[in-house]
Amino acid sequence: MKSIEIMDTTLRDGEQTSGVSFSTSEKMAITRLLLQDLHVPRVEIASARVSEGERATVARICSWAAANRCIGAIEVLGFIDRGKSVDWVKGVGAKVINLLAKGSEKHCRLQLKMTPEEHFKAIAEEIGRASGAGLEVNLYLEDWSNGMKHSPDYVFSLMDALRELPVRRYLLPDTLGILDPADTGLYVSKMVERYPELHFDFHAHNDYDLATANVLAAVKAGARGIHCTVNGLGERAGNAALSSSVTALHDMLGVMTGIDESKINKVSHIVESFSGIPVPPNKPIIGESVFTQCAGVHADGDNKSKLYYNDLLPERFGREREYALGKTSGRANIRKNLEALGIELSDEEVLKVTDRVIQLGDKKELVSQADLPFIVADVLRHSALPTRVRVANYALNLAQGLRPTATVKLIVDDTEYQESAVGDGQFDAFMRAVRTIYTQRLGRTFPTLSNYSVNIPPGGRTDALVQTTVTWNHEGTSIKTRGLDADQTEAAIRATVKMLNIIDNK
Repeated sequence: MKSIEIMDTTLRDGEQTSGVSFSTSEKMAITRLLLQDLHVPRVEIASARVSEGERATVARICSWAAANRCIGAIEVLGFIDRGKSVDWVKGVGAKVINLLAKGSEKHCRLQLKMTPEEHFKAIAEEIGRASGAGLEVNLYLEDWSNGMKHSPDYVFSLMDALRELPVRRYLLPDTLGILDPADTGLYVSKMVERYPELHFDFHAHNDYDLATANVLAAVKAGARGIHCTVNGLGERAGNAALSSSVTALHDMLGVMTGIDESKINKVSHIVESFSGIPVPPNKPIIGESVFTQCAGVHADGDNKSKLYYNDLLPERFGREREYALGKTSGRANIRKNLEALGIELSDEEVLKVTDRVIQLGDKKELVSQADLPFIVADVLRHSALPTRVRVANYALNLAQGLRPTATVKLIVDDTEYQESAVGDGQFDAFMRAVRTIYTQRLGRTFPTLSNYSVNIPPGGRTDALVQTTVTWNHEGTSIKTRGLDADQTEAAIRATVKMLNIIDNK
């Protein structure tokens, strides 16, 4: 099988993400994770001459890498600056310098104010300095993609001038993210065909959301290495994401990278924490929801010969398949989650639980598996009781400077009763209206509220479910009921209706 060399530049190019700056300890931790957990063969950790703090950080990483016999995997970006970067890289203990040259005539003439011949000479001299200092040299051709589009003769003249020099790898960046897969394949193939003895890396940016596709095109065209970052961090729209790039190379091109897929998710979320840049929930491979089936028909199909599986099995990445609980959930979703919790219910009970989950989903609430036992208990605890009392409708009003009001339409033994009341809070107003119906319209005694508590189900999501527990005293008997809902007041009302059915059925 063909092998492709991965170079991760999270700590250099990825740190150019707006708002991202890794501390020394964070850079040290990420380097270890990349090399020891993921087995990335090369890690670009910094740019030379950035700051004294960066010098100390890079020196510490290089010292650790040397002690662990992986110093050759550490790379530092340097510049064509008459030996200043070479001295900096040599001084921190690194062994590999990635020199930054201009890969387009426009950059050469307008940014450097040089002729191509002058720049080629300066590059050659810098390569000589680095090689003479005992450094391995890789060469970035900055803006190479624009160079191939608008000044290919410049690119080929540059390569012709340098091809015999001691450069280990030529790094081809799509600096501004302008390429599509067709152009990427065309331009890389031209480089490979013209210089077959040389090693080319491709460095993608994601401005058009084509970075992963361009990585595949570059490898198909003969690139021997690709650059990426954890979570796709990088300038503007970011770089090619390591997770997507590596997985696509493995599955679609059948190449080897040596990357341990099972550690990708772990490393991703550590970098997410350090960077402060959240991973979108639908980000392929590493997003929170990408291995979650929402539609009930998908869960049903998975039960029948895994009809909705593909090669992206969550176990490859240290993850598990989940079945979401929401308004699109079917009984198959519910059963999958109940099985995971070790809960067995009858078909009728599963249907009741499903209906309750769908009700919550209609309120745009996502129920977690940890919430499910509380829903089961809430739905089934009083299911044996006849429903003689129910709330047909209610309206709660809260306005600044005015006491809350409630209008309640209650159905008791198939007869409707409606009352309005003012209270100290919305639930208090609701209770006063119901009490009026019971005491004045029905001539019945009404229980007193002796305790009221609200909590989030342990392990549940604070934005999904609230459990309200109300203790009542009715004719010397203590009654405790619970209500479960996304809204605290609605949960209390549910607990109240359960209490009314208990005393009416007595």
